[in-house]
Amino acid sequence: MNAVTLRDLLAAAAQRLAKISETPRLDAELLLAAALERPRSYLHAWPERVPEPDRVARFFAWLDRRQAGEPIAYLLGRREFWSLELEVTPDTLIPRPETELLVELALERLPADRTCALADLGTGSGAIALALAVERPRARIVATDLGPAALTVARRNARRLNIGNVEFREGDWCAPLAGERFDLLVSNPPYIAATDPHWRQGDLRFEPAAALVAGEDGLDALRSIVAQAPACLRTGGWLLLEHGYDQGEAVPNLLRQRGFVDVSDHRDAANLSRASAGRWPA
Repeated sequence: MNAVTLRDLLAAAAQRLAKISETPRLDAELLLAAALERPRSYLHAWPERVPEPDRVARFFAWLDRRQAGEPIAYLLGRREFWSLELEVTPDTLIPRPETELLVELALERLPADRTCALADLGTGSGAIALALAVERPRARIVATDLGPAALTVARRNARRLNIGNVEFREGDWCAPLAGERFDLLVSNPPYIAATDPHWRQGDLRFEPAAALVAGEDGLDALRSIVAQAPACLRTGGWLLLEHGYDQGEAVPNLLRQRGFVDVSDHRDAANLSRASAGRWPA
């Protein structure tokens, strides 16, 4: 009987994952590379290698869990965001590429040549706050989250990445910012409607519901943030919000009704409405 090679393992795994993943081959490569403690390039360079049995056992254990729908990020305990490798756990939402749009919008509004103050509301793993801290090292950043377990993960990420200009505070949205004013507030809050069946399907089943679902229409958290934000913004300060692809009219309307000006909606790389911005007037 011929020994099982890396090529054989990848082919079999991709076939198993085809029904549950949009990227079965990539998933298989990520899991096998992690099981071998090698970069993905190793799999392409040495496809005929026969891995050690204990590595194969680890790979198949992860493969079983992935086939059951568990996200790759939770299996490996990490996810890349804005070129930062972040620890993630089931206590945190998995950072997604489309959220990098919020970072881009924030950087456009935060000059690199002077100090500023900003806050990330509902920071989760710390992805947005830490990305902005790297790009704007002169900024003072506060990251809030209602969940102490998520904040523990975010603090570990900051320490491991040696990022020192982010302060983490426990509390709901703007509550931990009371009495302070910021140049910019940014948030990726929950915005899925409770009636939407998708949050009970696929990978989303494994992510914290509180970080995904926001009331019957998905706007509860966004309404709260828009209502609270002016008390924490300096004159001319910006509020940036991620939202659902079908909320590109509702969220700008919330901002205008609250008194924000220069309101705009922005699309992600897939050309889907993804984020809205508003400036607090003088």
